[in-house]
Amino acid sequence: MKVVIENGTLVTECDVYEADILIEQGKISAIGTGFDKTDAQIIDAKGRYVMPGAIDVHTHIDLQAGDFHTCDDFLLGTRAAASGGTTTIIEHLSFGPAKCSLYDQVNAYKLRAAQKAIIDYGLHGVIQHVDERVLREMESLAAEGISSFKIYLTYDFALSDADILRVMKKAKKIGAVIAVHCENDAIIRHLRDECIKKGNRTPRAHALSRPPACEVEAIQRVLQIAHLAGDAAVYIVHLSTKEGLAMIQYARNHGQKNIYVETCPQYLLFTQEAYKREDALKYIMSPPLREKSDCDALWKGLTDGAIDVVATDHCPFEFATDKQRGKDDFTKCPNGAPGIEERVRVMFSEGVMKRKITLTTFVKLLCTNPARIYGLYPEKGTLLPGSDADLMILDAKGSYVYKAENLVGGCDYSLYEDIKLQGDICMVMQRGQVLCQDEQFFAKAGAGHFRERRVKV
Repeated sequence: MKVVIENGTLVTECDVYEADILIEQGKISAIGTGFDKTDAQIIDAKGRYVMPGAIDVHTHIDLQAGDFHTCDDFLLGTRAAASGGTTTIIEHLSFGPAKCSLYDQVNAYKLRAAQKAIIDYGLHGVIQHVDERVLREMESLAAEGISSFKIYLTYDFALSDADILRVMKKAKKIGAVIAVHCENDAIIRHLRDECIKKGNRTPRAHALSRPPACEVEAIQRVLQIAHLAGDAAVYIVHLSTKEGLAMIQYARNHGQKNIYVETCPQYLLFTQEAYKREDALKYIMSPPLREKSDCDALWKGLTDGAIDVVATDHCPFEFATDKQRGKDDFTKCPNGAPGIEERVRVMFSEGVMKRKITLTTFVKLLCTNPARIYGLYPEKGTLLPGSDADLMILDAKGSYVYKAENLVGGCDYSLYEDIKLQGDICMVMQRGQVLCQDEQFFAKAGAGHFRERRVKV
């Protein structure tokens, strides 16, 4: 059946205008007026915004981290994403066994997602060691539509500078993007040990052990290595500091190309004051929350184009159980927080409605730029004839309040509980099919498609 969405205000990365959308066979067939509505499903979007479905390119829905596993799986996590206007995710994979093939985790994730995901998904490869086999597998995976890879400068599988250079050179050759968690591992370990020796094991010590300099140094180092590799495409995940942003702008201003930057809502809205709260364990994430001046600099980075993407780093652990492991020692608390369900509403309310970003910037940050950078555009992330009919309809006059009891995902808390958000999502569609409408769900497990991605760098 064809679908006509009429009377809505369409929002793209570059324009806001009134028009109707004709959907046929899961694609946007045409945009305009006067469509033949015979035998069509009519959706009246009068007084509401019609936008591309949002894309979250930084999720850990199904993550094993030591003894902990996230409280989502691909069913709960993608259901939460859909309820929040997100129609495509790209999942970051858990580490596999030491010295394992890149395909070890890729194949396991593909199997689990195919059975449960209700929205479309892609995968980032994860590189935890470097040898000739891994470099060959990077090339073969890119040919199979997994054209981005994550590396870490901290945690148990942090790469050496020499191995980072090898990865960057390979990425440059095959046209892949390297996403990087930028924190200096040695400094973190030293400062964490200092906190423990002093008996400071509170959540505040988590932030003290990972100061801004850890992020800034790591960003500078990885940018230099990417430049040495011929300006390999590098994507800085979850930027949290004003100094880190300044380092990125310096590199760009001095001619370095192919630098992409992401931040997350938590680094825009919250500060280290959260570590004084009774529920401070909810806010243990890496990197940690910073100061208000950092929040202000990141908001400015969104408006002036220095920051390309707002993703979530969605990594939910239950507060009642998992997070409580850190109540007497912050080092025992799993790092991460939920956000996939909340991102769109939070950014619309705090960004658009408070006039910190425009409607078109909102779409650019949450939809179009993620699609462009990671090889999903123009099938995803925009409203164009031929694009997938992945849409969200948003009512700016509505409002929404997150409560623990109304969460769709598997987590037992939200960072944004009890904040009255201006604007609400009325309907979400994927390939012309309604996923959810007015908090009712229609999609089934396994309805999501694996999306091959070939980036253009």
